[in-house]
Amino acid sequence: MKNIAIIGAGPAGIEAASVLAKQHQVTLFEKEEKPLCNIRDKAFLFPDFSSADELADKLEAKLQHPNITLKMSTPVATLNRAENQWMVSTAAGEMYPFDAVLLTTGYKVFDAHQKEELGYGIYKGVITSLEMEKMIKENQVRNIMNEVPKQIVFLQCVGSRDEKSGNHYCSKVCCVTAVKQAIEVKKQHPETDVYIFYMDLRMWGQGFEEMYREAQEKYGVNFVRGRISEAASTFDNRVQIKAEDTLMGNPMTMNSDLLVLMVGMCASEGTATLSKSAGIDGLYRFAQSLSPHTEDNLTTQPNLFVAGACKRPMSINDTIQDARAAALAMSS
Repeated sequence: MKNIAIIGAGPAGIEAASVLAKQHQVTLFEKEEKPLCNIRDKAFLFPDFSSADELADKLEAKLQHPNITLKMSTPVATLNRAENQWMVSTAAGEMYPFDAVLLTTGYKVFDAHQKEELGYGIYKGVITSLEMEKMIKENQVRNIMNEVPKQIVFLQCVGSRDEKSGNHYCSKVCCVTAVKQAIEVKKQHPETDVYIFYMDLRMWGQGFEEMYREAQEKYGVNFVRGRISEAASTFDNRVQIKAEDTLMGNPMTMNSDLLVLMVGMCASEGTATLSKSAGIDGLYRFAQSLSPHTEDNLTTQPNLFVAGACKRPMSINDTIQDARAAALAMSS
């Protein structure tokens, strides 16, 4: 029986812990007070619009195992190899030895303040997709006047596929998240006009293309292939956007009650810090696996494994499947 540390109590960490605990002793470290913060802040999940809280409850129930020790509110500061063991050092100065470590430190969303031209933090009508998700979850989609918005604009690829921000990669879930949120807005407020500005839609998963078609045909969501160059406030507290319709080749200006920035996925601070201290840091501060094909949970360091969005942007479904693969690799 191995003594295993898992760092990060998101879907990857919890799923891996539940599998590994059948054969090993597992200690799960989490910097927050509660697990699954990146699921609990969602309303519904794509493509079936199931409840995010229900999924979180099912995952959290898996922690009720005698071989799992939880250490909440315990940030891990460093990972160091000492002879044949890994030493996990916490921010409080505590040190724990383990036979193996699984890194599941996940992601954070892109800081939209970096895109000054889009006005986030300057104009109250400019919000992020996380803030829209909270509005949807609370059934309180409102403009800054606390009124039901007459028009909402979603902008894709904020902090992803963007040379200015330094993130050249696709965040994978933003396209489908915008479609999901647009449908949820139309369900709550059918009279609201909804627009999605995109470079190109990447509806890569099963059921995702069907969601895109349903958004257009059933809910009347408008899709505009184009980029928004800047946003500004209007005298009546709306947001004016300047953009280009790249299909028609025409510049356009329009006013909206809300501009929703679909912020991409970036490496979390825990991912960046711990992957660097352990010598497995890769592109864009994510953790680097040994190979993206048959050894995607292994690293260049012995008995140090990785799973989930600490490696690259992933959906929840992909994250859970990857965690199971990591648990299998650690047990073999």
